This record gives sequence, C-alpha cells and structure tokens, in this order.
Amino acid sequence: MRYDDKRLSYMGRIDINDDGAAFYWPSSQVTAVFKGTYADITVMNRTAYGIITIGYIIDGRKGRIPFSQADDGQFRKIRIVSDLDPEKEHTLTIFKRQAANHAFTISDIDCDGEFLPCEPEYRLKLEFYGDSVSAGECTEADDFAGSCDPCNHMWIYDNSYNSYTWQCARLLGASFHNTSQGGIAVFDDTGYFHWPKMIGMESVYDKVCYFPEGGEITKWDFGRYIPDVVVFALGQNDKHNGITDADDIDIYDPAVRRRWKDGYIKLIRDVTVHYGDVKIVMITTVLMHDPEWDAAIDEIVTELRGQGYDIHHFLFTGNGAVTPGHPRTSEHAVMAKELAAFIGSLTGIES
Repeated sequence: MRYDDKRLSYMGRIDINDDGAAFYWPSSQVTAVFKGTYADITVMNRTAYGIITIGYIIDGRKGRIPFSQADDGQFRKIRIVSDLDPEKEHTLTIFKRQAANHAFTISDIDCDGEFLPCEPEYRLKLEFYGDSVSAGECTEADDFAGSCDPCNHMWIYDNSYNSYTWQCARLLGASFHNTSQGGIAVFDDTGYFHWPKMIGMESVYDKVCYFPEGGEITKWDFGRYIPDVVVFALGQNDKHNGITDADDIDIYDPAVRRRWKDGYIKLIRDVTVHYGDVKIVMITTVLMHDPEWDAAIDEIVTELRGQGYDIHHFLFTGNGAVTPGHPRTSEHAVMAKELAAFIGSLTGIES
C-alpha cells in the first residue's frame, strides 16, 4: 500500500511528496489497520547525529527499529512484525522517537492480508511548541530519575512516546502536533539547537522540514491542523546567548527581559493568528531552572490577556525544581496528569 492511500491515518507535521511521507518532528506518526500475519514498511533514513531508531506500536506493544548510517539515502523494506493472527484486526503505528537527529521517509506499508480504513476519533486537538523535555529526550533513562543524564548516551534513550506531551494527549483522547526540539530557544543564535549556529523557534515554528540535515527546508500550511489548545513550553534554554556560558543573558536585566518577552509575544501571535479563538497555555517544566523565567512568562500572560487573548500560565508541582537532568518516563507521567487536568478544566474534557 502506497504512503498516500486514504486508509492510512497521519498525525503531526508530515510532508506528503512524490517520494513518500517524510517525517521530521518528534511524535509524528502514521497508523494502519490490517488483517494478516505480518507487516512491512519501506523506508529511507537520513542521519544527522546520534544512534537512530524509529518507533512502532503493534496492537499496543511498543518496539523500535535501529538504523545504520550505512543505509542512509536508500529505501529498505523492513519486517516490523510477523506471526500475527490472520483472523484478527491489527493496528500498527510508526512514529518518530527522536527530533532533529534524523529524518525518514516511508514509501509503502505492506501486509499479506487486507488493509482496512483507519478512522480514529479524537475529543480534542492539541499543539505543543517546546524543547527537549516536550520532545521526550532521554525519557528512557529510568534509572536516572531525579539526577543528571547518563554520559555519552548518544540519544538512545529518547522516546517521544513517553513525553508528557504525548502522555497528556492520550489522557485527553486528543490528537496532537509536537513541534518541539531539544536545545531550542525563542531566538536564533540562542539556546543550543544546531550549535554553533543556533536555530530558534522563531525560524522553525512554521516549517515541516526544519533542519538542514533533513533536506530542503519546507513551509507548514497551518490550515491543515487547527488546534483547540496550543501549549508553549519555551524558556529552559533561552539564557544561553552565545558559544560559551560566559555569554549567558540576564533575565533580571530590564532591557533583556523586555526583548525576550517581545520575541515570545511575537511568536505566540504569529502562531495563533492562524487559529482564531484558540486557548493558549504557557509552561516551563520540572527540569531545574531559574524561576525568574516563569515570572517573565507571568508578565507575558498579563499583557496578552489585556489584548484579548485566552491565555493561561500553568505551573507543575515542583516546577523548575524536580531534576537537574531530563525528566524520565515516570516524571513525565506526573506532568502529563497535571497538565491534562488543567487543560480539561479549560475545555470541559475530563482526562
């Protein structure tokens, strides 16, 4: 079955082009329902950095497919699962575990039986703009809960399925787009993403392919997905303002604070102008950081509320104080439960 078959269900910013369905952002996914004993995908990977794996879920069971740089740029057929009951309906989801570590393109999904229409129903539409925590970076390093990340992990522990973003969506029965990237800040030339020439959210919020190693940079059509709630989760990396920590900015400096708030406000306006009457939630996460960034976010919320925006600032239990390393799956679960309850209070949808 070709990638553009109407029986497939896609979620996330995915570029459907002549070669296939191209995946760039974490959590982007395609789901097929079928009867048969096995399922294959034909896929081409392009590695940027780290150890690369693609995630899958077959009938609720999670797994991953490893890739070698030796295979880059070539389509390969991969057996995802075999020995299934041919009389039962099976659900297969292929998803992007990692962020800009790589990009991949799927041209075909095959089985030895029959494909059925995949028509999921969702109660809500969510969208997230965030950094490594929102992307699910290092979530699988469960033995390091509450502590720094393991050394030289090469991104093998990244899994967007475990992120609070995806867990929150599952709790709410929601579809979601995860426009998140490790190390990213609001502005270009700040944060850590794509060092030494850092790329900020201001340059990628409207992109499908958003990093040069993924291929040609492409624009996103905001009309393809209109969320009910947009979550902005930036601020963790924004103090880094150069190549070394000595260049870090001071959020206590009134001029610096004003410039950062103006940049964040512009980003929020540029995103939400496409959505009409949308609810906006601003957060940071439980990863340790100076609470002054949250105070600055409070000021943004006050300003935008005064201009008629339906905007809110939500703080997790232990916000900015739980762990010096990336939150693990269990810590994401706590965040997801709290955020889902808050979004539920805004939308009337219980988690």
